Amino acid sequence: MFPNRAYMLDVSRDRVPTMRTCYLIVDLLARYRYNQFQLYTEHTFAYKNHREVWEEADPFTPQEIAKLQAYCEMQGIELVPNQNSFGHMERWLMLPRYNTLAKNPKGGVMTPWKTIKKYPTTLDPANPKALELIDELFAELLPNFHSQLFNIGCDETFEITDVDEYLAFLLKIAQLARKNGKRPMFWGDIILNHPEKIQELPKDLIALDWGYESNHPFQKEAALFAESGLDFYVCPGTSSWRSLCGRIENMRENLANAEKAGREFGAKGYMVTDWGDEGHWQPLAASLPGIVLGGNFAYSGAKSAKMDVERELDSIMEAPLGGMLMKLGTLYMRGGALKANCSELFNILRNDLGYSRHPALTQSILDEISGIAKGISVAAIKWADRNDWAKEIVYMANLVDAACHRRDEGRLRELRDEHGRIWRMRSREGGRIDSLSKLPRF
Repeated sequence: MFPNRAYMLDVSRDRVPTMRTCYLIVDLLARYRYNQFQLYTEHTFAYKNHREVWEEADPFTPQEIAKLQAYCEMQGIELVPNQNSFGHMERWLMLPRYNTLAKNPKGGVMTPWKTIKKYPTTLDPANPKALELIDELFAELLPNFHSQLFNIGCDETFEITDVDEYLAFLLKIAQLARKNGKRPMFWGDIILNHPEKIQELPKDLIALDWGYESNHPFQKEAALFAESGLDFYVCPGTSSWRSLCGRIENMRENLANAEKAGREFGAKGYMVTDWGDEGHWQPLAASLPGIVLGGNFAYSGAKSAKMDVERELDSIMEAPLGGMLMKLGTLYMRGGALKANCSELFNILRNDLGYSRHPALTQSILDEISGIAKGISVAAIKWADRNDWAKEIVYMANLVDAACHRRDEGRLRELRDEHGRIWRMRSREGGRIDSLSKLPRF
């Protein structure tokens, strides 16, 4: 058993959950013996002096955080604050008021995956006003939380090429967390690229070792953090984002490998992450298998690989829907066009890549996938009048069907209409239009 068993939900990539949904998630976390909950935040806290950043996002208010914290505490769960504070600052830096705080105000940086960021993403460590902004945000955010921990983020700082510049600013941000009575946690990806620097980190930092593929080198990375004397968490994921309906087998192996490495090298925590990249199209149901199995790995260890996840899902959803959800989550494997951090079905729906670049995904294979998805949709519709989980399963099946017939205007029109109906069941209105804009138009 890991002493700290956490779940982190991305509430900044368009989808901000309603309070009712937050309470539902806390109930799930308590059921599967998590004891920490984080809301990954970039711009979705209602900072009083920064309305232009969050005004269209339906952010969490201090009053809502107080209510959520009280509900968490009743369930034995620690609500840990989370505010990215170095990289992933696009929502701030794209605005004129903050643009001069960017390392590269014009944007256009290339990521390690050869994609181009249109807007600036990273604060400029040489600009003292950047640190002043973070100081102000922390001073307003942190008094709302009882937890002594604080996730300061600091991952994927694409514009920073000098590790010493990165490290110096990381330490300044960490000091601001300490000033507010919090112990800083940070994402470990940048420092792992420079393992010789790990020993220079203050020992009160908690490193968050994240990785989301079945073959992520948790063993190697956990060994480095353990050798340095730093406390660290292993951080796998639900494999739900950029997938349409999950990547079940990848999720299983990712969770299991993180547990094994964390146990072997003495990780202080195990945190299941749940992201919303590129529109957060997937509904909560897509994350359920990862939440269930991840909580079990964190509490019960390697024997969790034998857990009957389908039966647990049926119990949660109060209907025989678990098998449908698990079957949807294996469709990404058909045709052999497997991609890191996404499914090829997502790529086709998002970007209209065409099938010639993926010869294994012939139209006949896509028709077969579509047929399976339609069968699942028909079966789930029987429950949809009285079951929101069933509505989400139907929606995911329709996402898959639309990907398989990407140029069918009728399917896309229906999907765009359904997007709004499903979104409003569990999510706030803010962010919906941004998410919808990432779906293909006809």
